[in-house]
Amino acid sequence: MAKKAAEKSAKELSEMLLNPRKNGFFKVTDEKIEKADKFCEGYKAFLNSAKTERESVEYAVAAAEKHGFVSFDPKHKYAAGDKVYYNNRGKAICLAIMGKEGCKNGVRIAAAHIDNPRLDLKPIPLYESSEMAYLKTHYYGGIKKYQWTAIPLAMHGVVVKSDGTVIKVCIGEEAGDPQFTITDILPHLGQDQATKPLGSAFTGEDLNILIGSRPVRDEEAKDAYKLNIMRLLNEKYGIIEADLISAEIEFVPAFKAVDIGFDRSLVGAYGHDDRVCAYPALEAILNCKNPVQTVVTVLTDKEETGSDGNTGLNSEYMRYFIADLAQAEGEEPRHVLSKSTCISADVTAAYDPHYASVYEAQNSTYINGGLGIAKYTGARGKGGTSDANAEFVAKIRRTFDDAGVLWQIGELGKVDQGGGGTVAKFIANLNVDVLDIGVPVLSMHAPFEVVSKLDVYMAYKGFKAFFDEK
Repeated sequence: MAKKAAEKSAKELSEMLLNPRKNGFFKVTDEKIEKADKFCEGYKAFLNSAKTERESVEYAVAAAEKHGFVSFDPKHKYAAGDKVYYNNRGKAICLAIMGKEGCKNGVRIAAAHIDNPRLDLKPIPLYESSEMAYLKTHYYGGIKKYQWTAIPLAMHGVVVKSDGTVIKVCIGEEAGDPQFTITDILPHLGQDQATKPLGSAFTGEDLNILIGSRPVRDEEAKDAYKLNIMRLLNEKYGIIEADLISAEIEFVPAFKAVDIGFDRSLVGAYGHDDRVCAYPALEAILNCKNPVQTVVTVLTDKEETGSDGNTGLNSEYMRYFIADLAQAEGEEPRHVLSKSTCISADVTAAYDPHYASVYEAQNSTYINGGLGIAKYTGARGKGGTSDANAEFVAKIRRTFDDAGVLWQIGELGKVDQGGGGTVAKFIANLNVDVLDIGVPVLSMHAPFEVVSKLDVYMAYKGFKAFFDEK
């Protein structure tokens, strides 16, 4: 006969009633650790090959087609098990597997974003000054400007000529490629800079990229340094300066993804936010077999700037896609959405002891603690957030526990300190149950971020369990 609570020891009561925080390493087997390490080898390859939203979509399409997905045709009738994808302008993508029950009881969505903080070129970027050539930039997303100086940068993107020809550009990633940088003042002459507040020591207009220092061989030439750069670009890509007006060129850190620590327990790289959730969400649907409900992975653009625009989730493209799935089965889209559930797969801030003053330790997520759940995000009084209902939080807890997924719950810093946003509120506005769940990140939004391999693997396990649940 089971002991009554009053008869149990303090240790037994603690195990039965309290919610102790324990490092995930002590909760998993060596086999799970090995699986996490192996999973992250694929993740590092993804990080190195897909540093922009366009490259991430290209990667996703190639991986999806390899797994039997085909381009979505809204006029086609699909059966259970069919796999489709919808490529939205090369910068966002929806992937779906038709469930045994189809859409009638709603769909299950995992939504992550594939845009990252970076430096975009201005429309007229090229200039020369003091016998050097530069490119002017406009930073994208929330950055600390000083972190982007004096590091190697790579150039990614497309140039679209006036005749519609699209030219892909990627310079600085391969061995032997030239790279680029933003210069900073030497400490010997930096006294004035050092006295300025950190937020104003560098301005957006200071983030100009050094791209060359040799002129054309004509001492009478006007803009000889700028002209030499355009000569080289014309020889390689066949473009002229006016073509930069209709280009989308992004400068990103040239760092490769690497293991961090003597124990290789962490991954350091550019762009974990939010590719560290996008990759597990993609892998979860690629490896999903015979789902009951139709499952959908959405990899979206523009989250770092508020999700506006036709490739961001404040637009209608995901709703249109699900509406097409519903109508093909004779279902009313609004009824399908109202029964749907979603994991807003976005990162959260890992507790950093060096900056403990901005965290609330009891309600923070920790490296190696597993997936991080955030019932709400937003800032100061839950402004601009989707606050998940208790019933859905309980459902996700049960799903993760049943599948052996390590998870934790927390907030993004102290209540009055700040906060952040995700795509959750835009999906919740469609009357979908949504919960923010993602990987804790150190140095978020820096050019080089850090995550735990175990946490990355648990993201995959968690998203797949959400898709697979009967």
